[in-house]
Amino acid sequence: MDLRFSEEDEAFRAEVRAWLADNLTGEFANARGLGGPGREHEAFPLRLAWERRLGEAGWTCLGWPREHGGRGASLARQVIFHEEYVRADAPVRVGHIGEGLIGPTLIDLGTEEQKDRFLPPILRGEELWCQGYSEPDAGSDLAGVRTRARLDGDEWVIDGQKVWTSLAHEADWCFVLARTDPATTRHAGLSYLLVPMRQPGVEIRPIVQITGTSEFNEVFFDGARTPRENVVGAVGDGWRVAMATLAYERGASTLGQQLGFRQEFDRVAAIARENGAIDDPVLRDRLVRSWIELEIMRLNALRTMTSLGDGEPGPEVSFAKLYWSTWHREFGELAMDVLGIDGLLAEGPPYDLSFAQRVFLFSRADTIYAGSSEIQRNIIAERTLGLPRARGKGSS
Repeated sequence: MDLRFSEEDEAFRAEVRAWLADNLTGEFANARGLGGPGREHEAFPLRLAWERRLGEAGWTCLGWPREHGGRGASLARQVIFHEEYVRADAPVRVGHIGEGLIGPTLIDLGTEEQKDRFLPPILRGEELWCQGYSEPDAGSDLAGVRTRARLDGDEWVIDGQKVWTSLAHEADWCFVLARTDPATTRHAGLSYLLVPMRQPGVEIRPIVQITGTSEFNEVFFDGARTPRENVVGAVGDGWRVAMATLAYERGASTLGQQLGFRQEFDRVAAIARENGAIDDPVLRDRLVRSWIELEIMRLNALRTMTSLGDGEPGPEVSFAKLYWSTWHREFGELAMDVLGIDGLLAEGPPYDLSFAQRVFLFSRADTIYAGSSEIQRNIIAERTLGLPRARGKGSS
């Protein structure tokens, strides 16, 4: 396992760093540090304009094959880009669902017509996507989806409800897992549909979070339509396609995420020095332990990236989500303890939260979204350790 970058990779790093320094200026200087969990509402039009600037310069979809508009960048260079992007305090991307999830899915499993239609607008930052998987009774138990789709001539007609749909209120398209064969249950009879969001029959209701913001939503489909050809893979083979999409969710951006965690840690450590919390031996020990665990997270991520680069994912992939989400939730609690009594008061009316308060509140969701910790433990037990399959609804 070689965790070092080559001289050519470091030259690429210098190129990325220089471009970001030259372009995070003017109007985009005001976008620095904006966005992210609990803050997706921040300057969204400006961040969308930044997404398009990235697309114009060829800095979106780096890992996509060249024939589909990407750079065919190695995993190492994708990691480098994400590292430098976070170090530059660039705004959190608004097109990551298109670039990281539906784009790779279409490249691998879509028709040539679907690739020609949908990939270029993602590259240019012109169309945004959301993910229509979870439902009120089918979150971690994804195979239990009840959203239905039926053919009416040359169109699919969709009825049902999705929930926790991130950025649905900004998205142009949604990839929807729906049951197209009503006689089937569980994994069979599902299809993977590409559905336009801006049409009659699509209602979006924001879900207010404990941070006071609304970045995810309920989505109701009531006779919404999409062309017959907008099914990815075969009709009834949606489970396989959906699982392929989920496999892309743990990509090179992992290290960028952890650099974001490191920035959060540095800010909390600075607060501890300023308010004297660092003098408390218990808090100081917790800060040191949190730093050590963050370094372990980084090294494990590099090891995982190395195995992925060889085309043979190791068992590290199975517990990466469990590890970082648990760390971040506990870090949010540490941040509040560093604030002390000041953490009980909002920064201002009506509900203006401090950085540390927002981290604490939003991190409560980390162990739930993108695969709950309970489900992750089932996956580790069954697929990595080879233990007997868990019984009951919601097992992996």
